[in-house]
Amino acid sequence: MPPTRAVRPPRDGARPRPRIRLENDQRRAQLLALAKRAFSDRAYDDVAIDDLAQTAGISKGLLYHYFPTKRELYIAGLREIADELVEAITRVPPDLAPVDRVRTGLEAYLDHVARHSQAFVALMRGGIGSDPEVAAVVESVRTRLFTKFLTGSPFANLLAGDARFETAVRGWIGFVEAASIDWCVNPRLSRPELCELLTQVLYEILRVVAPSALASAVVTSVPPP
Repeated sequence: MPPTRAVRPPRDGARPRPRIRLENDQRRAQLLALAKRAFSDRAYDDVAIDDLAQTAGISKGLLYHYFPTKRELYIAGLREIADELVEAITRVPPDLAPVDRVRTGLEAYLDHVARHSQAFVALMRGGIGSDPEVAAVVESVRTRLFTKFLTGSPFANLLAGDARFETAVRGWIGFVEAASIDWCVNPRLSRPELCELLTQVLYEILRVVAPSALASAVVTSVPPP
């Protein structure tokens, strides 16, 4: 009869975390949620796959079954953060006045950013240098926000294909991104103050690049601060 193999107790004296069997989609969602928290709280190099597997109550081998490398897990988490961010601004009622639609969209965006500030900064700053897939995820956010603005803004029909307008909107989205990152890291303005600032900047840009469209849309000017 072969000798009985002794089972070593955990070094910290605690019982090992029980392993729970989940369906594939549930397990993948669990791992993505853990990864998003971990990569938001810590630098990419400081996140260990062993720790994530232990927190999930699974073996490292099973984690690699879903995500063969840490990089793939990181990028999958970034894509989810990106999708959630874009989704946050898609529910603006179309029947609002133009200035209210802009403010409501910005409020939804900033509300999401405020609730997920670490994840937002991790997404927009990237975490593993010049990785092309990470850059593609970040660029997809900018492109989708730009497309959403063009298709949902009160100026879309008036300015479709106008190069000056489209260039200005892309620049404004870059400004919103930079201001939002700064606000997450160093919140010197309240959320309403930042929302008003971003709205004012947009309308001042439109006043320069598309004054006739601004007048045609019958948009009430935002008073200067």
